Order: sequence, then C-alpha cells, then structure tokens
Amino acid sequence: MSLLELFCDVDDFWQGFRKAWYQHLLSSQTIKRVRTTQLSMSEIMTIIIHFHQANYRTFKGYYEKHVMVHLRGEFPKLVSYPRFVALMPRASIVLMAYLQTCMGNCTGISFVDSTPLAVCHNKRIARHRVFDGFAARGKTSMGWFYGFKLHLVVNECGELVAFQLTPGNTDDRQPVPILSRCLFGKLFGDKGYLSQQLFEQLFEQGIKLITMVRKNMKNRLVLLQEKLLSRQRSIIETINDQLKNISQIEHSRHRSVNNFVVNLFAGLIAYCHQEKKPSLHLASAHLMADSYP
Repeated sequence: MSLLELFCDVDDFWQGFRKAWYQHLLSSQTIKRVRTTQLSMSEIMTIIIHFHQANYRTFKGYYEKHVMVHLRGEFPKLVSYPRFVALMPRASIVLMAYLQTCMGNCTGISFVDSTPLAVCHNKRIARHRVFDGFAARGKTSMGWFYGFKLHLVVNECGELVAFQLTPGNTDDRQPVPILSRCLFGKLFGDKGYLSQQLFEQLFEQGIKLITMVRKNMKNRLVLLQEKLLSRQRSIIETINDQLKNISQIEHSRHRSVNNFVVNLFAGLIAYCHQEKKPSLHLASAHLMADSYP
C-alpha cells in the first residue's frame, strides 16, 4: 500500500469516527473543548503507520531523515520531532479502533500463539521504571525476559483475527477464551495450550482445540487433515517474526506506556496492510474446516 493509499484509507476512517469520538470525550469530561493541531489526526496516524513500512529501525531517524526531508510536499505543516512525539498519544485509541477495521475474519481454521515483547535488557530490570506496574518478568523457550506477551490468532491466509496484550508472566492458555469469542471451527496451538478444561470449554463454543501431545502423554486419534494442518503452525511463527523485524513492534527505547501502545497498534496495522502475507494457500479451506468426527 502506497503512502497516498494509506492516507486515504486512514482519512476515510477518521472522518466517520471523529464526530462520535469527540462527543465521547466531551461527554465524559476527558476534554473541555476540541483543540485543532497543526497536523490533522489523519496525518499523525499515517506518519506513525508508515514508519513501520519504511524499514527504519528508529522512529526518530525515520522522522528526521525521511519525513522532514522527503515528505514535506505530502505533509506541508510538519512539526518538530519533539512536538510530534507529544502528539502521538492522542492517536492511541483511534489507532486501536482503526486496527479493528483492518483485521481479517475467521475462516474455520485458526492458529494461536504468543510472542514476548521485551521492554528492556534483563540487566536493566532492577532500575527500569517506565513500565513499572504494567510489565512483568516471564520465561519462554528462549529464556527469561521482562515485558509483555502478545497473543495472536491468525487464519490460514495470514490475516490477524484477534489479539491481546498481557504481562510477561501470563499463562498462554489464560487469554484463549477471550481470543476465541469470534472463532469457530478448529484452533491449532502448540503444547503450551494443552488443557482438558480449556478443550472442553472451547468445544462447548463450537471450537475444536488441536495441539500436539507431550512425550509423556498417550497418543490420541487425530484426523489426517488435522495432523497435516497442525504441522503448518509455522505460519504464525513467521508472522511473529515479521511483526518484530519488519513492523518493529518490539524495542527497548520506549519512554512512555502510551507511545508503546501506539507503536504496537501501528505495527499491527502495517502488517494488516502488507500486500503479501504468509499463507497456506488452501484451495478449499471450508472443506478442511469440516465438522468434528
């Protein structure tokens, strides 16, 4: 998606969302009056999202070396970098609402996984204060980290279906009932999602949770289609890798919780607008999502 197409899509959403959002802010007395800024909300959102498409490692480098040098024609009322950083928290809720319009739908075949989002190096945990009370120390197969867990559900086309952010010490199975509210069919997860109670809870909602068994567990009868699809869980691991290394949703330079949330939402939106997503290319996915045996 080009910069112009991105701005048009964002602006169309903002024009329909703006009136209801401002009415909510005024009625809740969050603000007393609507103040206009030099940059419109659509421009702020476009710049934040485009950063995750521009292959820059830092937002400061992107804004000062790309936006203020090459995009002055597209954004004639640019503000300084410190002023733009101060404006970014205003877009957090709007970005979250816009993200909901960019996500895909459940097709009957879904994959669930979590990925850690470290907010600082382990050696700096004791003196880290930005996310004090929000982040937590957790452990994955790669070791300990301090930060959050991003729980994702994707379909076989590589589209995001649901997500949730939790502290780093949260059990992977805990957010699944919330993530599965809009799901149906079959949900594939790794061994971290093994739970008879969770399986029965999802089965009552019309969802079949399929996981691999541990070495000390007895084998169980699984349909061939389900076994083949369970081997394709690498699709969600590929998506996690792209979110971190292309969309830049993880780094240790955050100086506020609000800007962390803005960066996360914008990265997920940038992925949703990605033209080529990891996909299983199933010709007849609806046949693979048949009823339970």
